[in-house]
Amino acid sequence: MKKYRLNRLFNEKSNRCLNVAIDHGFFNENIFLKSIENLQLAVETVATAGPDAIQLTVGQAHYLQSLPGKNKPTLVMRTDVANVYGKSLPSHLFSRMISDPVAQAINQDAACVVVNLFQIPGQPKVSDHCIQNILKIKPLCDRFSMPLMIEPLVFQSNELEGGYMVDGALDKILPLVRQAVELGADIIKADPTTNVNEYHKVVEIAGKIPVMVRGGGKVSDTEILTRTKAMIEQGVSGIVYGRNIIQHRNPVAITKALMGIVHHDLTVDQALEFLN
Repeated sequence: MKKYRLNRLFNEKSNRCLNVAIDHGFFNENIFLKSIENLQLAVETVATAGPDAIQLTVGQAHYLQSLPGKNKPTLVMRTDVANVYGKSLPSHLFSRMISDPVAQAINQDAACVVVNLFQIPGQPKVSDHCIQNILKIKPLCDRFSMPLMIEPLVFQSNELEGGYMVDGALDKILPLVRQAVELGADIIKADPTTNVNEYHKVVEIAGKIPVMVRGGGKVSDTEILTRTKAMIEQGVSGIVYGRNIIQHRNPVAITKALMGIVHHDLTVDQALEFLN
């Protein structure tokens, strides 16, 4: 049964997925709201480009699911909320899961749920929260045949630059990705490594579990397309991009450009044509 829902996520020809994350408002950070102040408009705009999936929260999924017709993107539903992203962190950090997450996802007709697995320097309690969240949701996902996407994220120390700073060190990403697989992930959503050409090792450590790469902070068109092309060549099963799409001057065009690389193996120059 999980396979049936996974079929709604992955393209039938490329067997890859482009998931647009628009769940940033869940985390109570003003900077995350840029370009999604009007979330209905953001969802409708991205949906017109036809990505495979859009990632939303339980309170905002209706903007996608109420769109008419049968060809709209598939819903991936965020199930946990955390307060670990600000430049000035609060004294008490947490990661909490919504109640009855799988039942709520089924009610929203989601094809997948997503939950974080944080590794933050000096914050083992947050990692414990994440593991407890996963231990609770995993048997529910199995019972109701709901695919579980786990998002292993290795942070740099907040004292270095502040904010949501990703650590791209391969030796830190590999064990956390493997832990996510061991905990029962059906899909991995992980950060890119600093050296993109090492990413096949992340795919290898995940075994048969498909790995999708996060986009991270906003970068130039050429950089995001070049990185995406390199990741596809490293064997990933897709991408999960948020700000590089929703904060783009033309979200529809960049989505189509990325889909050209993900599904049709276009070159970077060919993909850039969508933006001209």
